[in-house]
Parts: sequence; C-alpha cells; structure tokens
Amino acid sequence: MSLMSQNNKIFTTRLQKGGALFEDMRRIVSLWSEEIAQDKPIAKIARSLSKSTLARVRDTYIYAFRPRFIHGSPPDAWKFAKVLEEQKADIQVLRPFYYWITARAEAPLYEFVTEIVFPRSRAIDRKIRIEEAACWLTMRVREQGNSWSPTVTRKVAQGVLAALRDFGILEGTIKKHVSTIGLPPTAFALIAFLLHDMGASGRLLVQHPDWRIFLLGDIGVEQLFLQCHQHGWLKYDSAGDLKRVDFPNMSFSEYAHAVLG
Repeated sequence: MSLMSQNNKIFTTRLQKGGALFEDMRRIVSLWSEEIAQDKPIAKIARSLSKSTLARVRDTYIYAFRPRFIHGSPPDAWKFAKVLEEQKADIQVLRPFYYWITARAEAPLYEFVTEIVFPRSRAIDRKIRIEEAACWLTMRVREQGNSWSPTVTRKVAQGVLAALRDFGILEGTIKKHVSTIGLPPTAFALIAFLLHDMGASGRLLVQHPDWRIFLLGDIGVEQLFLQCHQHGWLKYDSAGDLKRVDFPNMSFSEYAHAVLG
C-alpha cells in the first residue's frame, strides 16, 4: 500500500447517488469475498439488500462499494472492515472506520471537511449550510477545469452533508452544525496502524492530514497517541519536532483483536 494525498484529486459526482450508505456498506462487506467478486456480485448483493430495487443495488455497488472498498485507498479496504465486522466491533468503532475509508475515496467529502468543516469546528458559528457547500463545490470543480449543472452540484452537496451527518461529523436534519463527538482511541489506533502500514511514520503519521477529517488538531492527535500508548497498543515518543510511533509486528487482524479485546 502507498501513502496517498487527497490534494488535487479529481472530484466526481458519485455522492449524488448516496451519502454514507453505512448500513448498506456493512451488509456488503460482511458477505463479500474474492469468489463473489468473480461471480455475479450484483445478484448476491441484491439478496442481502432485499428491500432495494435491482437498479438501486447496481448503483450502490458501482458508485459506492466498488470505488470505496475495492478500488479506494487502501485498496481492498473491505478486507479490513470485514475483520472488524467478524470481531463484532462496537458501532462507535465501525462508524469512524467506514467514514475514513469513504472520505479517502470521495475527494469532495474529504476536502470539504478539511477545508470548511475543520476550521468551522473552531469557530463560534458552527453551522454548515447547503448553499455554502454548493458554492464551494462550484468553485473547486471550476478550479479543476470542469463544470457541473446547478442541479448536480446541489445533489452532490446534499450527499456530502448527508454523509457527514450519518458519520457523526455533523448534527441536525435540516439545519446542520458541527458535532462535538470525538474519535474513540480504539478507532484511532486501528486507523493509525493502517496509515503506518501505508507508509506514514513518525512526524508524518502524527501530522497526517487524515486526522483533520475527524476534526482533530495537533494537540488532539497527540493526546490520542498518548492514550493508545497507555493502553499498550503502540509506543509513542515525542521530543519537540521528533515523533516516534512503533506498532507491534502483527497483521491487521491480530492487531484489531489486541485493540478490541
């Protein structure tokens, strides 16, 4: 696996087909395997998502599961999510883990959080409005040399905000504002393990831009590393700008078992 930056990643309109789709993604992850991938996956998914039409199932697979959990970053992320499902991880661990995978695959979501929601979480006015999300999307898409219709732009903006609400980053149905829910140390440790496996180490891991999608600043990240160190899930040393993070030499499945107990 390689370390990936989200900066300048091309925006797509996939989020207009659905936001978080958290429960749908969980069901597909739980049934997915290399064999299913080779043998009529749509039909098998349809049986799992029994209330959905075949067209809806196809869209869910093509526009959500495949780009996020197969071709995303990390690639084949379904394998890591499935480990957590099989180990019956708590919903408070699963939700941020699925959010991390989703955000890394969906550039409009990732960059809206890091550019707009993160600074707003430090402001007095913590409201997030659909109009500003649509304006921001229009600007960012134009910067990439593309243009979307106002209808598509608004639908993608709605998908971004709905996903952030479903993942707990925003609160509210019609009027949304930044949530104060933090990232549990267990979920933090699991994500840090994978980021380290993807090539981030030391200061690069501590200051990784992915932590901002959880609205974490430098102090919050260091506090979580210290908590994980105290739990014995990793070793963390800090001396000024020098940061050292060491993980046990084990697979993700073994590490998840150690962290989740």
